[in-house]
Amino acid sequence: MIDLNCDMGESFGRYVLGSDEAIMPHITSANIACGFHAGDPMVMTQTVALAARRGVSVGAHPGYPDLQGFGRREMSLAPDEVEAMVLYQIGALAGLARAAGAEVAHVKPHGALYNQAATDRALANAIARAVARLSKNMILVGLAGSALIEAGIEAGLHTANEGFPDRAYNPDGTLRSRKLPGAVLASPEEASANAVKLAKEGIAFGVRRVNVDTLCIHGDNANAAEIVRAVRATLAANGVDVKPMPMFL
Repeated sequence: MIDLNCDMGESFGRYVLGSDEAIMPHITSANIACGFHAGDPMVMTQTVALAARRGVSVGAHPGYPDLQGFGRREMSLAPDEVEAMVLYQIGALAGLARAAGAEVAHVKPHGALYNQAATDRALANAIARAVARLSKNMILVGLAGSALIEAGIEAGLHTANEGFPDRAYNPDGTLRSRKLPGAVLASPEEASANAVKLAKEGIAFGVRRVNVDTLCIHGDNANAAEIVRAVRATLAANGVDVKPMPMFL
């Protein structure tokens, strides 16, 4: 059993990206931008409503305050600043979700915040503290086998190891840099085969193997809707049940 997630609501104003409408029916969890790297109150409200209509689990997708760089530029902030920043964003989405009759079930950092927290334990601890302060019932999503997962466990949180069907991996289990050829798998067939492998075999980190709890399809891929449909169908064809994280973690 595995969860299938996608980053959603990464637009502005009275407009939810068309790809969100097309992708939502095929995923089980939505990571909704909280206004710092993308999104705004109107889009957050619309995206929560879209997820609720489709029975998709709602998650917060906090990032660095970097609209121009889409949250993909690294920053150096003090741990207490990161903790407050993440808590602020989760709280904003939680309020909008509750007003719509939904609850925030998980938290997945975005972009550079996610990538830095995978190796920077102090940063990971700050994120985990923010989540735990709001609710220890929320699931913290992080790169499989990373420092963020370790920080979440230490903070008493449920955690979900994440894999990426549309990304290539290095032999040591880390993601191949986007600067290298073949780092992003744009073919639905390649991504689907990778999804089944991740779901059934997990990720090898040297002699250690980590099971994957959730798979992420990048919503900003040009053919993201086609990829997520193919991944969902291929998982089913290979006997892998797809369920929201709160149902099995």
